[in-house]
Amino acid sequence: MALPKLDVPTYEIELPVSKKKIKYRPFLVKEQRNLLMAMESSDASSIQQAVRDILHNCTLTEGIDVEKLPIIDIEFYFINLRAKSVGEVIESRYKCNNEVEGKECGNVMTSEIDLTEIKVTQEKEVSSEIQLDDKIAIKLKYPEFHIIGDSLNYDNINEVTFNMIAESIEYIYDGSQFYYAHEAQPGEWLTFVEGMNQEQFAKVEEFFNNLPKLKKNIDLTCSKCGFQHHIEVEGLESFFG
Repeated sequence: MALPKLDVPTYEIELPVSKKKIKYRPFLVKEQRNLLMAMESSDASSIQQAVRDILHNCTLTEGIDVEKLPIIDIEFYFINLRAKSVGEVIESRYKCNNEVEGKECGNVMTSEIDLTEIKVTQEKEVSSEIQLDDKIAIKLKYPEFHIIGDSLNYDNINEVTFNMIAESIEYIYDGSQFYYAHEAQPGEWLTFVEGMNQEQFAKVEEFFNNLPKLKKNIDLTCSKCGFQHHIEVEGLESFFG
C-alpha cells in the first residue's frame, strides 16, 4: 500500500550578490538530522558535505549550480533556508565582559535573533579590477562555494589563501589580450599569484579583506551590572555557533 505524501511548501529568494532568484523548499527532518550529526562530529568535511547536500536537494530552480555561487550568496541562502525549515528566531548567548571592581562581570545574557532580518553588508567597496603594473590588470570575482571544499585539501592557511585568490581571478589582461580561467592549465594561475610582488599582492588582499558579509547589530543591557553592550555579529557561524 502506497502511503500519502506530505505537501512541502516552496519559497523564493533573491541572492544579494549574483541577484539570482531561486525557488526552494525547506529541508526535511532526515536532512536536518544529517546536518546535526555532522555538526556534532565537528568534522569540517562532513559539515561541508551535509550543507552541500541540503542546498542541492532543496534548490528547485533548474540551472542553478550552487558550487559556483559566491560564498556570501550561499551563506545568505542557507540562513534563510534554515529560517523556513526550523524557525525564524534563534536564541544566542553572550557573556558580559564588563569589569566591576576589578573583576569581569561574567553574567550570561540572551538575545533573540530573527534570521530573516540579517542583511549582507560591506563596509568598503573595493574595485574588482586591479591594475598590477603598467601593462597587466586582473579582474576578480567573489570566492565561490566550491572553494570551501577545495580548502580542506590544504594543510595551512597560506595555501588556502593563495588557492582562493587564484580560483577567484576571472581574467588577466596584458594590454592586448585577455586570458580566462577556463583556458589555463592547472596550476598556472596559482603560479601567477605567487609571482606577484608585495605591493601587487596587497592590492589583491584589499579586495578580499572587504568582501560582503552577514552582519547584525545587537544592543543588550546586562541584568547584573547594567552595562550596555553593542554587539556586532558577523558571519554564518556566529549565528549558529
